[in-house]
Amino acid sequence: MQIKQKTYLLLFLLFPATLPSFGQANWKVLFNGSDLKGWVKRNGNAEYKIVNKAIVGISQLKTPNSFLCTEETYGDFVLEMEVKVDPGLNSGIQIRSLSDPAVMNGRVYGYQVEIDPGDRAWSGGIYDEARSGWLYPLSINPKGQKAFKNGQWNTYHIEAIGPHFKTWINGIPCADVWDAQTARGIIALQVHQIKREEQNGLTVQWRNIRIATENLTEALWKGGDEVQEVSYLPNLLTDREKRLGWRLLWDGKTSAGWKLANADHFPTAGWAMQDGVLKVLGSKKDSLRKGGDLETVQEFANFELELDFKLTTGANSGVKYVVVDDPKKRPGTGAGPEFQILDDKVHPDAKAGVNGNRTTASLYDLITAENLSEGSTDKRMRPPGQWNRLRIVVQGGHVEHWLNNLKMVEYDRYSQIFRNLIAKSKYNTYPNFAQAPAGHILLQDHGDEVQFRSLKIREF
Repeated sequence: MQIKQKTYLLLFLLFPATLPSFGQANWKVLFNGSDLKGWVKRNGNAEYKIVNKAIVGISQLKTPNSFLCTEETYGDFVLEMEVKVDPGLNSGIQIRSLSDPAVMNGRVYGYQVEIDPGDRAWSGGIYDEARSGWLYPLSINPKGQKAFKNGQWNTYHIEAIGPHFKTWINGIPCADVWDAQTARGIIALQVHQIKREEQNGLTVQWRNIRIATENLTEALWKGGDEVQEVSYLPNLLTDREKRLGWRLLWDGKTSAGWKLANADHFPTAGWAMQDGVLKVLGSKKDSLRKGGDLETVQEFANFELELDFKLTTGANSGVKYVVVDDPKKRPGTGAGPEFQILDDKVHPDAKAGVNGNRTTASLYDLITAENLSEGSTDKRMRPPGQWNRLRIVVQGGHVEHWLNNLKMVEYDRYSQIFRNLIAKSKYNTYPNFAQAPAGHILLQDHGDEVQFRSLKIREF
């Protein structure tokens, strides 16, 4: 994040009520219904034309994503429009997006509000085009998945206030995201690239496009708190998270609340805390620099854990839970069920185990991660050098693994099925493996550089 973006986020958090509260919202029409003055096409060659006072985008084979972009940029705003799309064509509305000739040859990138008429039904979700991927998939909001009506005009209401984004379709709340990567950018209408002949010539239409940038409290919609909120603000909690019982598991600065696994002190080497990041420094096996596994001082029973992690190329790590210290084992090691963290494309462990049960988000050596939210094998994991979001839910025997807000693993650690898996795994000699009612949360030092931030937890 650039310095000016950090300053913008800090000011918003310190002074969240700076929006004017007087007068009516000052709406501005972005499309006059007769020409495309104020708009410019970028990247692809899909056709945009005007029919019955609507902008019609027409899909075309052998061309990349096309974007009809506003010439003007916008910071805080409320945006409204109507949308209709042919089944079989994916599309989106770019907000606060960027197009810089020095970045990806001018390819449009940034926040996108999804238009998805397919069976997945993620319309209204927020995707980060050509940058971070899905920020808010609608799989976490089943009610929102039903908001978009195929074959009809749909009304989109989009709010972008500071780092907070909210969307509605046809009056139904769809997404609620906090993210501070971009403070200002263009609005753009996307025609997605297509790969099949039968998709050629499909259309997406936009009409009644208007934006408010002043007196925004008069344009904001109330409600929407029933949908899940997702925050990517580093090492910060939103007011809503605090109300729901979330707390930071790491303060972003000190070793408070953490210790060497199976010991009573913080590691003297191998770990660093800098710029809000908790980092495994990386070392060769058995090097004196290796710090050992890090775990919480506190034990947890029923909880929801979230954190961001960033891999280096070829790295291996993991997050273990319900870990019980054992005085018979050496300091720096701890055993428990593990959310695997791995560079699946490079590290050889991805091909070990059984059917990929040592790949990222898997229950290590026991259950293979799959994209249960979409019913596919594509985990949508971001590559080394980018942040990924991990979530673990433990409630009694019920356990879930989530990666980037997509469910990957679900199991019952007290079930006979689970015990059968243990009997056939490397853990078959561990007495009562994963059966403790409570235990520590552990970050693994596997000798590779891995970064962690935004560790937060709420207990049930």
